[in-house]
Amino acid sequence: MGFRPLHDRVLVRRIEAEAKTAGGIIIPDTAKEKPQEGEVVSVGTGARNEQGTVHPLEVKSGDKILFGKWSGTEVKVDGEDLIIMKESDILGIVG
Repeated sequence: MGFRPLHDRVLVRRIEAEAKTAGGIIIPDTAKEKPQEGEVVSVGTGARNEQGTVHPLEVKSGDKILFGKWSGTEVKVDGEDLIIMKESDILGIVG
């Protein structure tokens, strides 16, 4: 991929939600919400503090994460829909 985020930004690929509920009910595409789970594709070098030192990010490529519903900016990179967000928009890493 020819894209690398800067500073404390993270590039994320959404993980599609299940099309069926636990009870077996099939959810139509029109009723689905955008998933709030994704996989980290690429990360920036880290945020700079006031002294100028770089604080590395806690997430790394390949981590599965949860993020807020309205987090980030949707972009198209190499024909794939991805999201760029700050590390602070990430709620947590899924074990």
